[in-house]
Amino acid sequence: MRNKWMWPGVAVLGLSVAAVGLGSGSAIAASGRLAGGTAVIATSPGLGSNWFFPMNPIQADTDINLQVQALMYKPLLDITPTDGIDLARSLASRISANSTGTRYVIALNPKWRWSNGAPVTAQDVVFTWTIMKAASAENAPWVFAGSGFGGIPTRVRSVVAQGAHKVVVTLTKPSNQVWFEHNALAQISPVPEFVWDKYPHNMTKELSWIESLANSPGNPVYQIVDGPYRPAKYVVNSYWSFVANPHYDGHRSTLKGIIFEYETSDAAEFAALKSGTVNLGYVPDSLLGSDRLLRADVLTPQYTFGFNFIHPNFSPLAPDHIGPILAKLYVRQALQMGIDQTGILHTLYHGLGVPEDSPVPDEPHTIFFDPALKAAPYAFNVARGKKLLETHGWHLVRGVMTRNGQKLSFPVTYIAGSQTSTDVAELIKSDWGREGVDVTLQSLPASTFFADVTIKNPSDWAMALGGGWTYEPDYYPTGGGLFMTGAPVNKGSNSFLKYCIHLSNDVRSGDGS
Repeated sequence: MRNKWMWPGVAVLGLSVAAVGLGSGSAIAASGRLAGGTAVIATSPGLGSNWFFPMNPIQADTDINLQVQALMYKPLLDITPTDGIDLARSLASRISANSTGTRYVIALNPKWRWSNGAPVTAQDVVFTWTIMKAASAENAPWVFAGSGFGGIPTRVRSVVAQGAHKVVVTLTKPSNQVWFEHNALAQISPVPEFVWDKYPHNMTKELSWIESLANSPGNPVYQIVDGPYRPAKYVVNSYWSFVANPHYDGHRSTLKGIIFEYETSDAAEFAALKSGTVNLGYVPDSLLGSDRLLRADVLTPQYTFGFNFIHPNFSPLAPDHIGPILAKLYVRQALQMGIDQTGILHTLYHGLGVPEDSPVPDEPHTIFFDPALKAAPYAFNVARGKKLLETHGWHLVRGVMTRNGQKLSFPVTYIAGSQTSTDVAELIKSDWGREGVDVTLQSLPASTFFADVTIKNPSDWAMALGGGWTYEPDYYPTGGGLFMTGAPVNKGSNSFLKYCIHLSNDVRSGDGS
């Protein structure tokens, strides 16, 4: 399972909304034959690459970062769209596990080399694991977003190299072999130890050094790669360019280069698609139906299995002393009743999603969905939500629910650039206002948003609209990563995602965030 943040988007708060690839566009447009040329790819509005080291912290765990990292670094295990492991595309040529799932022997394919000709070795894998483990500590300079997934790092006892091309991973307890391979080992994209091991005896300094270079693709450290491309040039909030790695040992692309172009808004991205200045981009949800104006091919959005949500911040340090208020179950229930999931999906997302009330989507159908959940216990009902607050002692004072001098008033943060996300935020603000909940909307650039909405910055936000969880590429339940206290998804002093406000189930999405 992979945690993927789809900011902005339709959301959940321990509250739900409906499911779609919010704010990222629900169709993909492509144009031009580019054999031997350079492809220009539009990013989602307001969202650019800002972390090139192939191990993301919580605040930079975005799809665009994952995409550029995948151009530069090969994964230990390549997970296919059909949920298998493609060893031809993996650094590993073979993996075997014992019957209890406590020991995994990974053989590396000796064909893989770094772009300077040095071989990719077992020690590179061990070194990368050391970084992952160190970055999973609570006091680390930056916190690895994959911590808690697949038993990383708590279930892993040791990772050792046996010779140049064999890695042995030993766990502390029996584990499902497929689960561990898909959720833990597949997270590892090794980096060259001879480049990155600057402070071998001080992991705090090592992590701080990595952080200082994470958004500097022009630094020479990123010229040593084993993937098909390496960074060439970038201009902040303008474009990021990559050129083919001439020493790549896999199947080489016919493209000489790739450019990720920064887009400031939905309108700007659509205009670029219409003019043909970009070869691949996302048709904004707000402009679905206008894709007939494009000369490019418009690809049908695919099913995405997951859900979207709004993060409440329960910390006592949250603005306006609202954290302990949001932590009350009946308050979140009332807020959930003030979210018109069906209206958002039908009006703003053209029906590309379904309402939901749990982390398990009911479409497409799976054996894991409980039909009893279709009762929708907190369905959209402003009058009922308002009444629930009143039964707990809240009453309107100048239009705002107030109790013992505390107003039910707080800011809601979302990423700027998407008209649909703005419309979603405005609609939720309006409906909550009918319940007496006073919301101030605050749009932020993506980089600022991700930096602020973290466990480490509880005083900077009260509620964040636009979280998403996608059960891909492996579709196996991960346990700790989704539910563990302090896990990447559980920002805002949460311990369990039932505390979120649901917005939707991801059913059809052209997500590009």
